[in-house]
Amino acid sequence: MTSRKVAKRGFSLDYIMWLFMRLSALGLYLVGIVGFTAAMIWGARNQADINTIVRWTFFPNSFHVASSDIVNIDAFMSIFWDMMQMLAIFFGVTHGINGLRIVVEDYIGSSWWRPIWRGFILVLWVFMMLAAYNLVQASVAY
Repeated sequence: MTSRKVAKRGFSLDYIMWLFMRLSALGLYLVGIVGFTAAMIWGARNQADINTIVRWTFFPNSFHVASSDIVNIDAFMSIFWDMMQMLAIFFGVTHGINGLRIVVEDYIGSSWWRPIWRGFILVLWVFMMLAAYNLVQASVAY
């Protein structure tokens, strides 16, 4: 077994993906903090249970608060929360797929399988993003 060679300095796919992993984790934290803070400001302190708050924090969808005791859910139904939902999905799916790419490349090394696996992982990412987009749009179409 040979160890993996270190990439050359400068902008390469490995460096960009290394940087993306750090930034996407920060993006996921930011989306979660904004969702949690907004839920607390708009009445979740007294009118929602912990399940509703956690669902809202990580997947801000107005249907998650419709079953709670919050009387006015109009504040939760806006394009801003739809964008926050898509950002959470984008950062989460892309972060996970990039982690899968790193693990697969560690096991296959630098052989002719690498471009095939990268292509498969890219197709998997596109499929997951399209499926997530369609699910979000289906939930938005009240």
